[in-house]
Amino acid sequence: MNINTGDTAWVLVSSSLVMLMTPAIGLFYGGMVQQKNLLSTIMLSFVTLLVITIQWVVFGYSLAFGPDIGHLTGNLDWACLGMKSAMTAISTYAPTIPQMAYMLFQMKFAVITPALITGAFAERVKFPAFILFTLLWTTLVYDPVAHWVWGAGGWLKSLGALDFAGGTVVHITAGVAALAMCIALHRKKRLIDGRFTPFSVPLTLFGAVLLWFGWFGFNGGSALAANNVAVQALVTTNVAAAAAALTWMILSLYKGRPSAAGTATGAVVGLVAITPACGYVDIFSSIIIGAVGAAVSFFSIKLAQELGIDDSLDVCACHGMAGTWGALATGIFASKAVNAAGADGLLHGNPGLLYVQIIAVAVVWIVSFTVTYLIAKFIDLTMGFTVTHEQQKAGLDVAHYWDDALEGETVHLVNV
Repeated sequence: MNINTGDTAWVLVSSSLVMLMTPAIGLFYGGMVQQKNLLSTIMLSFVTLLVITIQWVVFGYSLAFGPDIGHLTGNLDWACLGMKSAMTAISTYAPTIPQMAYMLFQMKFAVITPALITGAFAERVKFPAFILFTLLWTTLVYDPVAHWVWGAGGWLKSLGALDFAGGTVVHITAGVAALAMCIALHRKKRLIDGRFTPFSVPLTLFGAVLLWFGWFGFNGGSALAANNVAVQALVTTNVAAAAAALTWMILSLYKGRPSAAGTATGAVVGLVAITPACGYVDIFSSIIIGAVGAAVSFFSIKLAQELGIDDSLDVCACHGMAGTWGALATGIFASKAVNAAGADGLLHGNPGLLYVQIIAVAVVWIVSFTVTYLIAKFIDLTMGFTVTHEQQKAGLDVAHYWDDALEGETVHLVNV
């Protein structure tokens, strides 16, 4: 089949939208931390764009999507985007776009996933340690899981697991990694205790809006063509986010009035929950998926607080738990009437899909938690993962960066 310029244009535009989501995560998280940690929180997201872009080109894409080795990983035939003929030819994974366009689109997914984890240890992580963590984690967790679920020959894909746009590959891996980090570093908590007042709720709301906007590329672009499935994904994405935000707003009324930051979080949770299902379910199902996802995350935050888990910005509750629900919901609500390339779920006479989704969720939970815990312990023992209490008091913006504009001088950034 020849390259379709319309499909290629859609995937390239979608890649640009997904790229926007990484700095949007920085703004979303940055509004929730103390002012003295705003720059450092945003930079954690920004640096993933730098590190993983290079990692993906050098070997990450080849590990995730290269020719299969034992159904577990890709080989290194496409390292450094080698084999020019393969990169310019029609994609192995999409019959109407160049391989290079598919590589670029998937790069943005690889970039944003470790950025999601940063909310778990905001205000207490060493910048060099985070860079090493990002490189190791993407190589040892994200790339293999992406191959299992999406790669040609991946064992979970061969089993029949469905993940339209990354509920399992992106959100479960990131959310579970956040939980593992919190447990691995449980003796090195933030200096402040409990919940804290966000520095800038408007900044968080702006970040949420940018995420919502970028998510149209995230989910709609995963159709890999400008077709009816892409349209379905865009509509279900919008509907689920709205249903989740409204649900969160209602649940927060127990305090007497709704929470703006909570409502923004609810919208993001709805986007997370619908991600694995968006191209497989009908519109009414997306309302249920979004609303239930909000409730799952809302009460998971309460549970984490009761258990004393120091997940600074509730990454596990919002991404791990909502992503888990979304993956399972795919096994319940998916319909071949919506997408013939998918499968029918439990409500459409195929309980086997739910069984496969449970296996995929369980495997990814175990792998992401175990490998992340070991990486975190390794880094903490060798170079230290968290800053001192003195640095926390001063703020990580001062500990890690210096902006001469603060003293009225010429603007430039250097590491201290």
